[in-house]
Amino acid sequence: MASSVTKEISYEDLKALLARSNNLLLVDVRTKEEVDKGKIQGSVHIPLDTVDAALAMAPEQFQAKYGVTKPQLDVPELVFHCQLGRRGDVATTKARQLGYVNARNFAGGYKEWSEKEKK
Repeated sequence: MASSVTKEISYEDLKALLARSNNLLLVDVRTKEEVDKGKIQGSVHIPLDTVDAALAMAPEQFQAKYGVTKPQLDVPELVFHCQLGRRGDVATTKARQLGYVNARNFAGGYKEWSEKEKK
């Protein structure tokens, strides 16, 4: 049931958003080991098991820990991603449960991104 409410974003849409938006918060929920092998430029690393805690932080704490402004609940451009899409979906669902109504998952994940970027 959860997947029907989760908005997904395509590679093309994400690429366009990265190019034109200064407000996009792209959250990489993979492990540190995965991120060390490569990441989407501009993404912020918040491992899946810390997403709840991160989104519950005070804005000053969030800024200090992640180096970016904590998103407002109604932020239009909040995207999560992982390697293949499943953890991103879990993170997106968590964020929505916390009130981030526009949270989306880049379902292709880093795997699709890296494949298309190397073309």
